[in-house]
Amino acid sequence: MNARRGTRSSNSRQNRRAARRERRRADRKNAKTRPHQPRRESRTLTRWDALGILALGLLLVGSYFPAFFAGFVWDDRVFTEARAVRDIDGLWRIYFSPAEIENEAHYWPLVYTTFWLEHKLWGYAPTGYHIVNVLLHLINTLLLWRLVARLTVPGAWIVAAVFAVHPLHVESVAWVIERKDLLSALFYLAAFSAYIRFVAERRPGRYFLALFLFALGMLCKSIAVTLPAALLIYHWWQHGRMTGADLLRLVPFFAVGLIAAVADVAFSISREPLALGYSMAERVLIAAHALWFYAGKLLWPANLAVIYPHWEVNVADPLAWGYVITAFAGVAALYRFRHRIGRGPLAGALFFAVTLSPVLGFVDFGYMQFSFVADRYQYLAGIGVMAVLVGAATHSAGRWPKGWQKGAACAAAAILIVLGTLTWRQAGIYRDGVTFFSHIIAHNPTAREAHRNLGEALTKQKRWEEALAAFRIALKQAPNDAREHSNVGAALIKLDRIDEAEGPLSRALALDPRSVYALQNLAALQVMRQRYGEALDLYRRLVEVSPRNPSAHHGVGTALYFLGRPDESLNALERALTLDPMREDIRTNRDEVREILRQRGQ
Repeated sequence: MNARRGTRSSNSRQNRRAARRERRRADRKNAKTRPHQPRRESRTLTRWDALGILALGLLLVGSYFPAFFAGFVWDDRVFTEARAVRDIDGLWRIYFSPAEIENEAHYWPLVYTTFWLEHKLWGYAPTGYHIVNVLLHLINTLLLWRLVARLTVPGAWIVAAVFAVHPLHVESVAWVIERKDLLSALFYLAAFSAYIRFVAERRPGRYFLALFLFALGMLCKSIAVTLPAALLIYHWWQHGRMTGADLLRLVPFFAVGLIAAVADVAFSISREPLALGYSMAERVLIAAHALWFYAGKLLWPANLAVIYPHWEVNVADPLAWGYVITAFAGVAALYRFRHRIGRGPLAGALFFAVTLSPVLGFVDFGYMQFSFVADRYQYLAGIGVMAVLVGAATHSAGRWPKGWQKGAACAAAAILIVLGTLTWRQAGIYRDGVTFFSHIIAHNPTAREAHRNLGEALTKQKRWEEALAAFRIALKQAPNDAREHSNVGAALIKLDRIDEAEGPLSRALALDPRSVYALQNLAALQVMRQRYGEALDLYRRLVEVSPRNPSAHHGVGTALYFLGRPDESLNALERALTLDPMREDIRTNRDEVREILRQRGQ
């Protein structure tokens, strides 16, 4: 009997040990497949938090130091030439008459609100705008750090540091007009953080704050439309499923995103109708290739270009479909092995793809005419890959011996230094238009309009011979473009080669009788030749084509003055000054004509 009792006791102990082993095995499995719930944030700033903020700030400012000395380049003219930004009453027009902002094909009023405010503070001094961009990037970095830490991803500070100094973000930070990326990301990250706090705390105020911040993000750049999908990915990452309650909570987010995106697309089509004509199969190839391109640049950020060359899209090429096959195979593999490696890698990959989806080419957008890809498009998307790679590396390094952990810390520091150095170099290309477009041409000699823009930048620096050479290259690339002929003629005028200038200017007008550039330059040429009657006819045609062009009315006034018709000249000059009150040359001519009329007693 005692023997039987001893046997039962031994079996009971073995059963308890087996049960404990099974619970530990289940715990390890759950640790891989179910992330920790977001932790509550401390409301007090610790000493280590302060040191972390200081380190991120120094790292970021040091990497972007050349941007503080940069100027305005290329599309920055969209806001520097916008009267709505310059005028004191322009804020109303930014929101309720956005079509007045020429060359802006989107309705992103919050971005132009910041430009309007800054113009009232420091005019068009570029340093102030660049400082604001760098500060916005710093705020986004700190928001990301707090968000990743709240999600208990290992190495949250390192994720934020990589985000801060990664050279792919230079376009968004050092290029003033790309503030749209920074502002939309700010509201996107803040909305994401507010939403997961709502999920953890069930406080309705958090929910409506997240929805409001999301709406603000959509008024900065429509790429924020992917936030609701990203939040669904977050729910799946946390629990391995998306419930009906999760979907129901996100319905208002999808509705706000859809309404804002449709309105923006409608406005864009009204400003810049676009039909590039790619088939669905071609768009799939473009999207898959772009995804791998972005991932490659994220992991190896070498030879960064502002305008990357278009690649050939050939549906009949079996190698082109390799990008599609490997993309789906990668997702399938991450899903298949999620019980071993966790759901995090697949969630990061899905976030990367979903956040890039609006700019993968499934829908036509203006920049596709220049390139299929741009560094600035993955300002937010890259976070998914960064978090997965840094989190995995940090988790693995935590299991190493102390000596190896120190080596890993040194390796991480070296990577940050390398990334910061690359960012410092890339930020330098935004110094001025000549440096900027020279960099574009060095990486992509056939980039659309790059030689033309380089010529215009050289013209501003009065480097006429170099400008003429750039314009002639642009003309070879687009021999039937009226503007290219006009630019060549304008450069010849600046070089006092008057007889040579008439040929390309006349050719430009023949190609496009309504060309603003051709009419303006040919009219100026006739003034130089003292053919004021011909000049007046050309300037009047220019007024018909571009009635709000102050230079056109100024030209009419100048020609009338030389034709001895000062009273008519004064009316034209007054109109020109009304259109552009800041033009001192027009004001001077107007005052001279007034004085002549006063002396005549008129």
